[in-house]
Amino acid sequence: MASASLPRPDLEAHRESLMLPLPDLLRTLTSKVGKKLTAFVASVDDANTIEKWMAGEPSSSDAERRLRFTYQIVMTLTITDSSAAAQAWLMGVNPELGDRVPLRMLREGNLDQIAGNIVGAARAFAAGG
Repeated sequence: MASASLPRPDLEAHRESLMLPLPDLLRTLTSKVGKKLTAFVASVDDANTIEKWMAGEPSSSDAERRLRFTYQIVMTLTITDSSAAAQAWLMGVNPELGDRVPLRMLREGNLDQIAGNIVGAARAFAAGG
């Protein structure tokens, strides 16, 4: 385990997702999963929009909320695994989520309804479950 001194290293991911300025959060998120996946979660057609947000242009509140939550999930997944593993987890059919694809849920789902299930599935994966 990468952060053995912390009983819940995923709490740091949650804290960062709330506190980081959006441009910084996006730089990290795109370095982990790429601009295309980041744009997909934000429901924007063009990855150039992500570049504009990284430069400080305002985003929609719904897109920012989804991006912050996605950052939390990606950072939880990369505590013990690679960025490639996090990308695969996001794009794969997930048995912990009723055989749904997390990436599609993050883009289309009601975050209030799906967040707990996605966090639980990410924690299970990070724990090796």
